[in-house]
Amino acid sequence: MKEKKPKILDSWALLCYFEGQKGGEKVLELLTQATQTNQQLLISTVNWGEVLYTVEIRHGKEQRNTIEKTMGMMNLEIMDVDQNLTREAASFKSEFGLPYADCFAAALTSLNKGILITGDRDFKKIESQIEISWIQ
Repeated sequence: MKEKKPKILDSWALLCYFEGQKGGEKVLELLTQATQTNQQLLISTVNWGEVLYTVEIRHGKEQRNTIEKTMGMMNLEIMDVDQNLTREAASFKSEFGLPYADCFAAALTSLNKGILITGDRDFKKIESQIEISWIQ
């Protein structure tokens, strides 16, 4: 049996889902499927924090707290940032000029030989470097 590649969520995907934007239904399908199959979805602590601060800026602390609790109930594994992940992120930053937080999603995808779930067009620059599943 072929092992499934890990799926890595960019903050863009989760924000799309939480804010009811176009593409959010695809993220809901992914979240539902992950729960049904007990597949972990990965996100770096940097991208997890990006979701939190973006929600707080746009919708306030109460909504941020709600979203944080919701993420805690998902099959979402929040991956700590270590030197290896940071080194890989730094390489993406220096070579491709991605926004720094995006570099952590790319690095997590690269190191785990996974599939990045996003709709953020900044990642177009690195399509040849990592596998991307576009939600928009």
